[in-house]
Amino acid sequence: MKIEVYSPTIRRKEMDAVLTAMVEDQIGPGERARLLLQTAKENIRFDYALALRSPATALHLALKALELKEGDGVLVSALSPRYYTQTIADLRLTPLFCDVSYSFPCISRESVEKTITAKPSGVEPRCIVLHHTLGFVPDAASIADLGIPVIEDISQSYSPPQEAGDDQAETAASEKQSSPESSSPASSSPAIQNIHGVFAILGLEERDMLTGGGGAILFAMNRKDGQILRAFSNIPPEFCLPDINAALASVQFREAPRNMARRQEIAKAYTQASLRTKHKRFVPLEGVGEYCNYVFPLVLETGMKDVAAYARKKEIIVESAFEQSLAGAGVIDSVLCPVSYSLSLRTVLFPLYPRLRSQEAERVSRLIMTLP
Repeated sequence: MKIEVYSPTIRRKEMDAVLTAMVEDQIGPGERARLLLQTAKENIRFDYALALRSPATALHLALKALELKEGDGVLVSALSPRYYTQTIADLRLTPLFCDVSYSFPCISRESVEKTITAKPSGVEPRCIVLHHTLGFVPDAASIADLGIPVIEDISQSYSPPQEAGDDQAETAASEKQSSPESSSPASSSPAIQNIHGVFAILGLEERDMLTGGGGAILFAMNRKDGQILRAFSNIPPEFCLPDINAALASVQFREAPRNMARRQEIAKAYTQASLRTKHKRFVPLEGVGEYCNYVFPLVLETGMKDVAAYARKKEIIVESAFEQSLAGAGVIDSVLCPVSYSLSLRTVLFPLYPRLRSQEAERVSRLIMTLP
């Protein structure tokens, strides 16, 4: 039986929630979207949030909230999603593309500084959109210290709160004491997402860490930034998340700890298998949190086509990790960000999702172990 590269992991609980919304004729923006924000707030502890129809809408409003002027520069990774540049262009802003390193797929403070140094004359960098590419968490604190407003995109890196007592959990919780909703001691509350941006986006698209079948949550961690978002609280309902999507996403929040545990179990086996190959893994940064195992990527020493063909013979589907990124889709010149362009040609994803059965995971491990 063929193993697909991706599954949104929709179980009975998600189906029941969506069916209930349909039976009750509550499919447009309404009460379930409000309850979703309440659930999200319990897990992320933000000050204020908007539930929106798409990540593109969320990015549009976040950039608009920063009151950027026409022509201002917005720094983004070359491995960011394609919609970034369209949204930036719609606001008449100027994208400034940052490269990454071969060992880590997110931008760093050094790559941002390099891009700023090489920026076109007359373009001032006024914002950084920090994408947590493939679920890896960048050094957002260091980048934020540059003094340029940061919008973090945690769509692929969301991690459920950890129980109190875990050292890492306590550290993450203590760093957010500035938020009114996170004023309780770290020892008595779960860890919260470690956000350093002015705003953050949690996408709910099909391939995001949590899915609502579409949509996004745009939020601010503290009261000052939350007040800015409140100016958009009366946006037309056509921009707001429908209840049918909110119902699905609410269950995904509740199921996240269970799903995370399964991801870790599968990824551990894959990692052991990859040690027997000549292909390389990305290395998570120390001190920014545990990797969420959103996917299992390998940077190939051989050609992508050879690996994809070999996998198909084993009835396992693999795919390019960055086909839909700015670099992979050819949106930017390869000369501008050569490392990102190279990674877009050589990085492959293997099936890793909570619904993957043990026998299927074993098949994928054997594939990784025997890659050409």
